Amino acid sequence: MPDSAPDLSPAAVTLRGRRPRDLPILTRWLTDPDAEWRAWDAPYLPAWDTTVNLQRYAESLPGRPPSPHERVIDVGGVVAGMVNRAEEDPAGGGWWDLGILIYDPAHWGRGLGSRALALWVQATLDETDAHVLTFSTWGGNDRMIRAARHLGFREAGRVREARLIRGQRFDAVRLDLLRRDWTDLDRRT
Repeated sequence: MPDSAPDLSPAAVTLRGRRPRDLPILTRWLTDPDAEWRAWDAPYLPAWDTTVNLQRYAESLPGRPPSPHERVIDVGGVVAGMVNRAEEDPAGGGWWDLGILIYDPAHWGRGLGSRALALWVQATLDETDAHVLTFSTWGGNDRMIRAARHLGFREAGRVREARLIRGQRFDAVRLDLLRRDWTDLDRRT
């Protein structure tokens, strides 16, 4: 009996802690300086610096237990990316900044990122004291901005032409979502 193809629909998206068997996949995607996702995730940072930092991070993973502030995006049993969060200072103030990364372009434009972000918003509200969630991107990352707005995030700030990317200027964009604005996960995805 042949293996069936994994379910790569938004309904198949789950977030889970990192497992030892995920390390080769994560390392491959994180340390590839030519991975297409790098053209979208903070491409205004120096590429060499990003490469060095991601290599250090990937090398540290085997010796660190999974963090409750990072999860693997699993799509039908396939590691598709990661989400993370960090508490903004001062600790206990209720402000958490979120991040999401879908590695493989084959997973882009299919609603998987929106579903993963929705799950991460809900998990963050369930697991932290979050009053406000933010996330930052650049004006050329239309997919990310659209996904956040679809979930109820609002533009909280824009610094015009602050990011230089491949010789072109883009705005820096920050979006936010208040806990009280988040009501029904199922309706949003």
